[in-house]
Amino acid sequence: MAQTGTRQPTVDVGSLNGLHWVGIVATLVSAVVHLLLGVRMIPSPMGISFILAGLGFVGGVGLLLVDYRRRAVYAVGIPFTLAQIVLWYVVNFAGGTKSFPAEVGALGAADKLAQVVLIAVLVALLRR
Repeated sequence: MAQTGTRQPTVDVGSLNGLHWVGIVATLVSAVVHLLLGVRMIPSPMGISFILAGLGFVGGVGLLLVDYRRRAVYAVGIPFTLAQIVLWYVVNFAGGTKSFPAEVGALGAADKLAQVVLIAVLVALLRR
């Protein structure tokens, strides 16, 4: 049977630099936090949204690794991650009962630090 010209995606880590790896680590930290919290909150709508956000972060890393339209991934990643930060603040502090910054918590702090790092990395990669 003849090949039809479809190409299977392959991982391309040779084109990644240190900045990419910092972004990948930051993204995976945020993905793990979201997936962990999502599983804890299933089947609530909030749990489902956390799982979808975590899968979005993992999907972004996957697209980066197979070198699929990286500049577009960077560009979409910035507002996606910013939205995570804004929604976290609104749900927990502006619209919730928690006090900022006293009640951020270890997971929240790790996640938001990772997300700020990720945004900085994505902006730097996009500006190249």
